[in-house]
Amino acid sequence: MIQLKKMELLNINGGGISGTMINAFSKALNSLLDLGRSLGTAIRRIVTGNLC
Repeated sequence: MIQLKKMELLNINGGGISGTMINAFSKALNSLLDLGRSLGTAIRRIVTGNLC
């Protein structure tokens, strides 16, 4: 195992945006949009009185 010095550790840069991170953001955005659609539909149905 390689032992790194403190200055070498400070110079390590992390990776960029990975595909997994983009996928997670995409799913979160889709979930928020679905929640907004459901909420909007529920409000519209209550206001217009079109309940089952």
